[in-house]
Amino acid sequence: MASHAPLLPALRATTPGARPTASPDRSVRHLGPNWYASVMGTAIVANAGAGLPLDVPGLRTFCAAVWALSLAMLIVLVAARAAHWLHHRDQARAHLMDPAMAPFYGCLSMALLAVGGGALIVGRDWIGLPAAVALDAVLFTAGTVVGLVAAVAVPYLMVVHHRIESASPVWLLPVVAPMVSAALGPLLVPHLPAGQAQETLLIACWAMFGVSLLATLIMLPLVFGRLVTGGPLPLALTPTLFLVLGPLGQSTTAANTFADVAPGVLPTPYAHGFAALAVLYGVPVMGFALLWLALAGAMVLRARRRGMGFAMTFWAFTFPVGTCVTGAEGLARHTGLAAFRWLAIGLYVFLVVAWLVAGSRTLRGLFSGALLAGPVPVPAAPRPGTARTR
Repeated sequence: MASHAPLLPALRATTPGARPTASPDRSVRHLGPNWYASVMGTAIVANAGAGLPLDVPGLRTFCAAVWALSLAMLIVLVAARAAHWLHHRDQARAHLMDPAMAPFYGCLSMALLAVGGGALIVGRDWIGLPAAVALDAVLFTAGTVVGLVAAVAVPYLMVVHHRIESASPVWLLPVVAPMVSAALGPLLVPHLPAGQAQETLLIACWAMFGVSLLATLIMLPLVFGRLVTGGPLPLALTPTLFLVLGPLGQSTTAANTFADVAPGVLPTPYAHGFAALAVLYGVPVMGFALLWLALAGAMVLRARRRGMGFAMTFWAFTFPVGTCVTGAEGLARHTGLAAFRWLAIGLYVFLVVAWLVAGSRTLRGLFSGALLAGPVPVPAAPRPGTARTR
């Protein structure tokens, strides 16, 4: 699959004995936008955990600590990516022109949004509500702008500049970013002046819900068609199948959040409509998410048996699954069914395990230098007939 080949060095497995090829002063040269997935995956552990229908001592404190970690990771990564653009613009432009890497620019938006939303969900316990509202307002605004730009710019590049041979699940990354805005934007509604301001933000989030949902409906058949006609993905890319869960879980979360916030903001008929939508939309979509989870899980087990090692794609096991946790939590609130509560708990256990595995292996790769090393050059084969003989 030629369209995935440029991405494979950035997703290289951290095998024992791997030797870095990058010197310390060039450590950010190969730092791609895919690294924002680690921030997203960390923030969703905090956000999803805070909404679990459980009364576990210390759970909220754990979530607050994880959110603080995600904030620190975001600050460090934004600074490192700024250095990347400042000192290695050729590589940054190459990422934009790479059809396998460019979609990861949607991760920047989702990282900003996830950390900002976490400030209101659980971070306020440590920094106070006024600071949490201010931080979320800044990060939500920046993340939404970046997400909307990416949702237009990346497909534009795909059409005009990229040469693509087959579809990939990473195509969903830029178009799902507006759905994250739709799901987390309503958290700011109660902190706006009543009337036009609140209603405008909520309707804007509803519009972004439509933007992302319709774009996803265009992409998903292409992704599944690629699997059916082209066979399994390369081993290192197999975890990206979990990215399909992102728009499914996040849209279910958004529908339930609309139902939570709409009363008192929108006229009664529309508020009741959102309450009905939360269940009538969320239940079938969550059902399909579970179907895809089973399919993607089977493909990952197959890839593991064939030697799939760790790569940065392991972070695909975190944020998309976390959105299904928050979606199940919302359905548990609006249906009162214990089945959705247990589903949320079970998926959260999977999420935490996946986060610990991805996080520990990423740290190991950072300390060894393998994850930030550039592609290992392959020596050119000698040309036939050029050797001299006496």
